[in-house]
Amino acid sequence: MTDHGKETLIRLEGCRLAMYRDSAGLWSIGVGHLLTKDELFSGRIRTGASVFDYRQGLTREQAMLLMEQDLIPASFAVMRAVEVPLTPPQCDALTLFAFNIGGAAFRNSTLVKKLNRGDIASVPSEMRRWIYAAGVKVTGLIYRREAEIQVWNATTI
Repeated sequence: MTDHGKETLIRLEGCRLAMYRDSAGLWSIGVGHLLTKDELFSGRIRTGASVFDYRQGLTREQAMLLMEQDLIPASFAVMRAVEVPLTPPQCDALTLFAFNIGGAAFRNSTLVKKLNRGDIASVPSEMRRWIYAAGVKVTGLIYRREAEIQVWNATTI
């Protein structure tokens, strides 16, 4: 992901150094890091060789390291699923999208099926379908999808 993509992710997710509940009510921290059951139980997060005790909050540096780690599966999901060439902004947009909905949902989405058939024009409308959390339409997800579409439509970074 480009630096512009990472800046967009931080703007969309925010960077919260203390635990919070996301729009689906799930415990998160940092830049949209969904806390696992193990992390919730232990109060610790592993990033590479480092282990952070987050119960008193994270530093911004720790949150950025965690974000970099969390971007890896989203980036891989895009690289593995998409079979057509992408511009850097398009790759960023799909990585932002996959980061939010999860790699499995991304890989199995109609968006990916249409994109791989060469229907590039359908990507924005397919993104706009993903505006629900726990079955409820979320205004923040509407805003996020429009921001992802702006990144998708950018011709340069």
